[in-house]
Amino acid sequence: MLDSPRVNDGGHIGPVDSSRVPRYGGESTFALLPRLRDLTAEGRRADIAIVGVPFDTGVSYRPGARFGCNHIRHSSRLLRPFNPATSTSPFAQVQVADAGDMAVNPFAIEDALASIEQDALELTREGASLVALGGDHTIALPLLRAATARAGAPVALLHFDAHLDTWDSYFGADYTHGTPFRRAVEEGIIDTDALCHVGTRGPLYGAEDLEDDRRLGFGIITSADVFTRGVGEVVQLLRQRVGDRPLYVSVDIDVLDPAHAPGTGTPEAGGLTSREILEIIRGLRGLNLVGADVVEVSPAYDHADITGIAAAHVVYDLICLMADRRASAGEG
Repeated sequence: MLDSPRVNDGGHIGPVDSSRVPRYGGESTFALLPRLRDLTAEGRRADIAIVGVPFDTGVSYRPGARFGCNHIRHSSRLLRPFNPATSTSPFAQVQVADAGDMAVNPFAIEDALASIEQDALELTREGASLVALGGDHTIALPLLRAATARAGAPVALLHFDAHLDTWDSYFGADYTHGTPFRRAVEEGIIDTDALCHVGTRGPLYGAEDLEDDRRLGFGIITSADVFTRGVGEVVQLLRQRVGDRPLYVSVDIDVLDPAHAPGTGTPEAGGLTSREILEIIRGLRGLNLVGADVVEVSPAYDHADITGIAAAHVVYDLICLMADRRASAGEG
């Protein structure tokens, strides 16, 4: 709430001042940031909006990601305003706010996709960048539609995931958490010269899965590649692939090994560590990041908030990239 004591730096309304209000109390927003509605009531606008998308109707195995948004928010209470890994203070550089949750139809997937796209377009209407908290990975498709509409051209995509998510259909359904990026290629909303999966691993239905994926334009950096080639080389490969194109980053938390993210719907052994994903994301600094999501956090399978904490830190570092880019461009 705006009547709570807050850190106010650079003319921006920041998190609740945890030296005066205990972090475990009060309203649960991401990183204890102000609500978007409170900013707008004061005639202010957000440069970066964080929004929950509580939808998991597209899952194929364990449900529960509809509860992930607030789990990530709860797990973000210990985040602080200064990031020493990147020497950035994102909440002082630009105005960041929590926009709450979208109201999404849990019974009709295509209706849900349409409403997510429209809500994303509305939240970015005045130029804000958007970071979405999932929800299952189905939500990436409408978020990509909105990001491309705002960018005015198909966006580059870095997709962090244990799985390809470029399958054609499940049980005759075209829109599931395993199909969003095939649909995105078919719709022409992602730049097929700048697509890459990161962290993939585990068994597939057949070799044709990889062949289909290559035909769609995706490059693949497996979790084994990250281990053998190292974070530095992986970052350089990703930067070369993306270049200066508008970039969307989509993170399925199951890209992490179950030791680092047990609370997810389709866990696979042999994944990235939380340290590796954070270092890769930090290595993207300076790229034209226009939107992002972190999805598939299913709190019923989480233990001691391990998954939620990892997801919250990923979101935080994505915000740092956005804030740094916007501040450098004089947009804060």
